[in-house]
Amino acid sequence: MKREWNSVKRLGLGLALAALVGAGGLWSVRAADPQPLYRVSRDAVVGEAALRAAIDPLFDDSAMGDTRALLVMRDGQVIAERYAPGFGPDTKLLSWSIAKSVTAVLVGLMVSDGRLALDAPVPVEAWRQPGDPRGRITLRQLLTMTSGLDHVEDGEPQPAGDTVRMLFTDGAQDMSGFAQAKPLAHAPGTVFSYSTGSTMILTDLMTRMLTNSDDPNARRRAMQMFIDGRLKAPGQLPSLTPEYDAAGTMIGGSILHMTARDYGRFGELLRRHGRSPTGHQILPEKWIDIMTTPSARNPAYGAHLWLNRESSESALMPGQAPTSLFGCVGHNGQYILVSPSQRLTVVRIGMSPHKEQRVAVKTALARLTGLFPG
Repeated sequence: MKREWNSVKRLGLGLALAALVGAGGLWSVRAADPQPLYRVSRDAVVGEAALRAAIDPLFDDSAMGDTRALLVMRDGQVIAERYAPGFGPDTKLLSWSIAKSVTAVLVGLMVSDGRLALDAPVPVEAWRQPGDPRGRITLRQLLTMTSGLDHVEDGEPQPAGDTVRMLFTDGAQDMSGFAQAKPLAHAPGTVFSYSTGSTMILTDLMTRMLTNSDDPNARRRAMQMFIDGRLKAPGQLPSLTPEYDAAGTMIGGSILHMTARDYGRFGELLRRHGRSPTGHQILPEKWIDIMTTPSARNPAYGAHLWLNRESSESALMPGQAPTSLFGCVGHNGQYILVSPSQRLTVVRIGMSPHKEQRVAVKTALARLTGLFPG
């Protein structure tokens, strides 16, 4: 029986919100216009009325929770855009685990530079002791969530889960260090286990490729310069704003911010196989192929990217949308859906904390994408 993969969605909402309120910058937004924007353009295939009929329930039906932003791009152009009151085109919206796919793109840039190797053991100092079995973990295994590390994404009670601990309590000062200290639960490469800790290890690895310093400010500066020069500017993502922990490590598994339009542009970067809006090849096409190739242990997951495939651990809508569709998925119903065959990117950002709400959201998004041929 198909079930929704809960690991990308349950982080302990009360604890998370308490931490967000106390953390400067995490909800830094610009005030939206009193009358929220709702714009629909005439598409060559789908009429305005049909688009509105598919979009409106995402905002008006309380069974889906709260949708804050909805964006539809076809052939790289915004053809529909709607925001809830208090939100608008300039609002920076929290990514949750959409950030993982951004991290994967940054990893791809480092692999293309020769700084990191996909199938070599990762250079984690804590794992280099003779006989440490973690020393066999590869970059590919971290990307495909098959590292074997004993990371409990969700706990019962929720604050006991490793992700909540890492982001908000005893691991928050050095999130990557917290993740690296975990022992193996399985042999590397043998079991799929979704882990925000794996992404934090990747972000620390990238930072150490850029600077030898352990000074948090130096680490932040080095990573931010890389992001700005290699992704933010060439990808035309001006609102892309990562957050960093106290050790200066980008919180690449969970916390960055962009406007809905920039989330759409990021989806388009993936759809265009690493090419910018101007046609510049930012990221090798081969890396997008790696991200969208089903992993051996879960056909619904690639390299930090969800795929629209049948699996007991699936986060998308297999059977309701093209098999070629893939997505960046975040806690509480954040989605960037990319459908290459339909030349389509759809962004939904909102707050849907209950499973039944997210099921309804996915059904509505499948109905929306189904309007387009391909």
